[in-house]
Amino acid sequence: MALLKDKDKTYLRDEFKKNLKNEVKLYVFTSEEDCQYCDQTVEIAHELQETSDKIDVEVLGLDSEKAKKWGIDKAPTTVVTSNSGSEHARIKYIGIPMGYEFSSLVEDIRRISRNDPEIEPEVQKKLEEIDKPVTIRVFVTPTCPYCPKAVGTAHKFALANKNITGEMVEATEFPAWADEWGVSSVPHIVINGDVQFVGAYPDENFVDYVLEAYKKQGN
Repeated sequence: MALLKDKDKTYLRDEFKKNLKNEVKLYVFTSEEDCQYCDQTVEIAHELQETSDKIDVEVLGLDSEKAKKWGIDKAPTTVVTSNSGSEHARIKYIGIPMGYEFSSLVEDIRRISRNDPEIEPEVQKKLEEIDKPVTIRVFVTPTCPYCPKAVGTAHKFALANKNITGEMVEATEFPAWADEWGVSSVPHIVINGDVQFVGAYPDENFVDYVLEAYKKQGN
């Protein structure tokens, strides 16, 4: 059963035709054990693939070499990356990217295809300070209208700096993980396990939290 309506597919075909430049690859990591939304996540990826010849999809298991290499141990996880030979796992969706988060996925495909994080120069300058690994984890729910902005910012920063990883985590699919970080409202952002805040902040404010977490690592 198709998850996207025909009118949505038509819209995406037009948008992708106008806006996609280079090929993008979606890796979907699944598991046969305790994965309620794996099939739907794979279906979403394949339906997106149908809307553009610049989108490629590969479905792998958590026991695959790629999952081990990238440290992926939760399913479903979708990695969005360039298909130009410079693959990375810095932009992730842990849980199904549906509801409001589907728009985040579409935006990521567009930005990665154009290799353009779409951030202001002053924000980019601050991000350039980061030369050690930083993980931005954004806990969301599919019904949260503010969450895509936070996810988009985390993923833009990851595209802008190879030391940054941005992860969307669907809190209702991974309740124990959400409880571990005291998630009670979303978007709830955890950076390197050291800095936390709630809300969809503008890039220029968000980046200051990222720098705070980076500096706590010590230089």
